[in-house]
Amino acid sequence: MSAVEEAIAKAAREYSNWGRWGEDDVRGTLNFLDEAKRVQAAGLVRRGVSFSLSQRFDMNGPQRGWRRRTNPVHTMLDTGVDAALGKQGFPHGIGGADDVIAMPLQCSTQWDGLGHIFDRGNAWNGRPAQDVVTSDGDLVTGIETIADVVAGRGVLLDVGRVIGDGELPDAFAITEEHLVATAKAHGVEVGRGDIVCVRTGQLARVRRDGWGEYAGGPAPGLSFWTAGWLHGTEIAAIATDTWGFEVRPNEFEDAFQPLHQVVIPNMGLFVGEMWDLDALAADCAADGVYEFQLVAAPLPVTGAVGSPVNPLALK
Repeated sequence: MSAVEEAIAKAAREYSNWGRWGEDDVRGTLNFLDEAKRVQAAGLVRRGVSFSLSQRFDMNGPQRGWRRRTNPVHTMLDTGVDAALGKQGFPHGIGGADDVIAMPLQCSTQWDGLGHIFDRGNAWNGRPAQDVVTSDGDLVTGIETIADVVAGRGVLLDVGRVIGDGELPDAFAITEEHLVATAKAHGVEVGRGDIVCVRTGQLARVRRDGWGEYAGGPAPGLSFWTAGWLHGTEIAAIATDTWGFEVRPNEFEDAFQPLHQVVIPNMGLFVGEMWDLDALAADCAADGVYEFQLVAAPLPVTGAVGSPVNPLALK
């Protein structure tokens, strides 16, 4: 076993939550997000302002075809032109418009489901990968199994603003020390059941300079060595404004997304990617409050291993 494989295997053992919520569990760390946490989150709404944390879903998105991912294709099935020309065949002058969209489920703001990543042939909770995800989809931990639970206390850690000058450079590895220092600077605590949003500033940069390799290329992100913090804090989920959540290039040679390999199939942690945190971050900086109610339910696409999401932060 290589040094990289040993490091991944060691972290997988140390931070495993297999069996923690029973052998039939399908919700992983979202089990930390309970009713009391949702009541607490509801009390955080003071001003009634809300922020969408989603990028737009359109042809101008970041995808360049890597892993056969494309930007959404939006097609009109019925239009106002059809109605005006009387081509729709409806009675008494009524007309309408209809449309369809075709897209990979992880082409823009999204959640990774627990069936998205495997570790040495194992899916979440120690299930054989081949028994979980087949050509029929995720038969066990499909994204629909969490459609009713992703609502609770959100915490923003604007690492880009605290550690950098608003934007971290590509390949910047965010360490546990950076996360702790950012929380301290914000005067906010991170703990059990929280949904943590980490802003690096990369999205702000590519909006200004062009998409480039945003989808799949170099990026700031969490260090592999934050796995212990992610496990020990008992957070419910984490999301970033980058394509891959963890730092890219990855910290090991000959490795691909090693932190994913630990946190999704072993820890059972839900990971959000390509979230738009800029407007929320500006508001948090203005009023000094970095906690909020966060509602981020996935589309309940049966058997999907990921899902688009329009997260709403309410303050």
